[in-house]
Amino acid sequence: MSAPRIALPPAIDPAALSSHDPAAWVELIEGETMGTTWRVRYAGRVAPLTVAAAITARLAALVDQMSHWEPGSALSRFNDAPAGSWHELPADLARVVDLALTLAPRSGGAFDPAIGALVDLWGFGPAGARAAPGPREIADALALGGWRRLTWDAPRRRLRQPGGVRLDLSGIAKGYAVDAVADLLDELGVRHCLVEIGGELVGRGWRPDGDPWWVDIEAPSGADVPPLRVAAHQLAVATSGTYVRGAHNLDPRTGRPPIHGVVSASVVAPSAAMADALATMAVVAAPAKVMALDYPVRLIVGTVDVYQELLSHRLVEMLKQDYC
Repeated sequence: MSAPRIALPPAIDPAALSSHDPAAWVELIEGETMGTTWRVRYAGRVAPLTVAAAITARLAALVDQMSHWEPGSALSRFNDAPAGSWHELPADLARVVDLALTLAPRSGGAFDPAIGALVDLWGFGPAGARAAPGPREIADALALGGWRRLTWDAPRRRLRQPGGVRLDLSGIAKGYAVDAVADLLDELGVRHCLVEIGGELVGRGWRPDGDPWWVDIEAPSGADVPPLRVAAHQLAVATSGTYVRGAHNLDPRTGRPPIHGVVSASVVAPSAAMADALATMAVVAAPAKVMALDYPVRLIVGTVDVYQELLSHRLVEMLKQDYC
């Protein structure tokens, strides 16, 4: 295997340097959440049992707000609410909805938090697998959902249910949870960590040995591309694609699986929520539009027997950084 290409951050955070502790131990704690696993490596002097208990409680609170698999969650209650009703959202759910509804128009609808009806129709939701839908069923689900039907009162954290709209935040919720755990660690006095939930990651600070938290970006099996390693210093990395979830990605604009052949999309961003949402969008949107994003992005586009790697100009800049 060839040596990895190294993507370095555009800047070093002086505050992270000032709090660096070369004598700290690197602790590893892990668990399960959101139908997947979480893992945290941190350098600090806070007891692992204390950290694990705090993380478990924080993640449980997020599931209680944002899971479309839990019938009693705040999100599920909104989905089942009558037409014309207004709902004051809990703080975390409100932040995710606000970001999602900001990104939806900017993405041209390639990212849409209100496609729960489509997700269920294709058998990707809590009800489980079912036969592929026909054109009429897809058209009906498209008419019922979509971010444009939502009215969001951001100052009062209120969202209006127009009737039949079903939120599905699976393209952003894990990333938000990663950020929330990293913020929680900071509150506990842990400022150097690598947090991962279901493959979405954020790195804060440094390892005790002075290295950044290294993240190797996955590639689909059979894609003959050189390894790519990111120095996750105050940066998040998220990857989405058909090789990750199977053919479970849907284009919110057509109600069907995407057609551009993107099998893997990896995004580097300041927050995991943003990286997660952009990676979700990048699998759906046309590769040329994705490459124009002002973020470091790696796409792998596949045909029957050939893979092509595309790197955005921001990622190319990271590969050219030199601090020596």
